[in-house]
Amino acid sequence: MQPKILIVDDREDNLLSIETVLEPDGYRIVKANSGRQVLKILLSDFDFALILMDVQMPNLNGFETASLIYERERLRHIPIIFITANNYGEENIFKGYRAGAVDYIYKPVNPELLRAKVSVFVDLYRKNHRLLAQEQKLVAINKSLELEIHERKVSEEKVIELNRELLENIARLETANKDLDLFAFMASHDLQAPLRKIRMFSDRLLSDHRQNMNKDGQMYLSRIQEVSKRMQDLINDILRFSKISGEKESFQEVDLNEVVKEVISEMDGPIREKKAEIILDPLPVLPVNAVLMVPLFSNLINNSLKYSKKQELPKIHIRHEVMSSGAKDPDPRYCRILIEDNGIGFDQKYAEQIFDMFRRLHPSAEYEGTGIGLALCKKIVEKHKGFISARGKPGEGAVFIVSLPLNTVKREILA
Repeated sequence: MQPKILIVDDREDNLLSIETVLEPDGYRIVKANSGRQVLKILLSDFDFALILMDVQMPNLNGFETASLIYERERLRHIPIIFITANNYGEENIFKGYRAGAVDYIYKPVNPELLRAKVSVFVDLYRKNHRLLAQEQKLVAINKSLELEIHERKVSEEKVIELNRELLENIARLETANKDLDLFAFMASHDLQAPLRKIRMFSDRLLSDHRQNMNKDGQMYLSRIQEVSKRMQDLINDILRFSKISGEKESFQEVDLNEVVKEVISEMDGPIREKKAEIILDPLPVLPVNAVLMVPLFSNLINNSLKYSKKQELPKIHIRHEVMSSGAKDPDPRYCRILIEDNGIGFDQKYAEQIFDMFRRLHPSAEYEGTGIGLALCKKIVEKHKGFISARGKPGEGAVFIVSLPLNTVKREILA
């Protein structure tokens, strides 16, 4: 920035003399030869570092011009140094100060003194400009902060509102789920009685009147019994599925070896019929709901038996491994239980869909089932705050992975 200095004197030689003294310092000099011309210049240009003004001028003297200058608010920041050839005494000096002067310089002007005094006021002018620039920056920063705070408050209010709506939706969904579970339980329960009568009367009809029926009649009656049995299985699975939601989260440390052995014992018939080989590695003690573990392993083992290859004896391997949550946290967080078989497998793109309700990848005529078993397993695992997944390839078997949190596990079997 090139500071501007306004020089006022009615004599051209005095103006030139002062300009010559100050010009080497790089100031921009503006000259005026009367008080009226000063006021005219200051109407449009008021960014001056200093005014050097002669006291004795025609029409308007220096004191009168200074008083008129300082009547305007935006000009009061410009310092005025009076230059005079006369010593008016203390009273007139005070008059000049009251008019707004900051200093006096007497003629003949000492060039070094003039440059020194001008330098002081120019330096103050520059510092003042820097302060004003900093102030403007601070004002801009404050406005930006105010806007950011306002936007953040608006965002926080939106988040609070969205959270409130989310909690309301969750509450409505929980209520709807409970109502659906209750409806499924009641509907399935009410279907049991007429279905039992259908099966009972069809059994009696087939046993007591078989000799009076032709082959078509016997075939139709047999189909009624098959469909009734399938419907009975479906109702039982729906009842089991709906009961899980109401099952209390009463977890205790359970030896999973005992659970799996119990399931294998109960499935002894189908296992012998399929001539299946089940390899059971040592399993851990986990904090689980013992009641829910039985249908979990029962459905997974039954799934491996159901989808075994016709030309190859089923082989099911049950084992476990401990996994940590990451390199930064080496302590184990989950126990993964793997049920691996050598069955028909499945395409990996269906790995998530097979856990949906009533989802079947193979025709029901070829493979029995209701399409609820794996959905039931998923619900049981999620109730334990775990997760279940599957890997498979067509013709190369499948692996079902149940990941359960360890929490406060007894670790004697985990080593």
